[in-house]
Amino acid sequence: MNNASKDTAGFWPSVISVPVLSALAAWQFYLFATFKSVDGLIDIQGGRLHLWIAIASTLLASIVGFFVLSVVLRYDKKSELHIT
Repeated sequence: MNNASKDTAGFWPSVISVPVLSALAAWQFYLFATFKSVDGLIDIQGGRLHLWIAIASTLLASIVGFFVLSVVLRYDKKSELHIT
């Protein structure tokens, strides 16, 4: 395995995980917003677990997205000039 394939081995799963985590967060927030009580009425206090899952997956998607962007936007390390 050459260095280029070693460097990008974990990159694509990270890129794919950002939209997946974002979709999970949106779906969990939707479930929180439309949570219904036993009577069939929208219950504002119910479904807190859905809200916490949405918050956690949003934070995780933001952190992973930050690291993916920091890898994509970095300068070429091999062409750096080292002054010694």
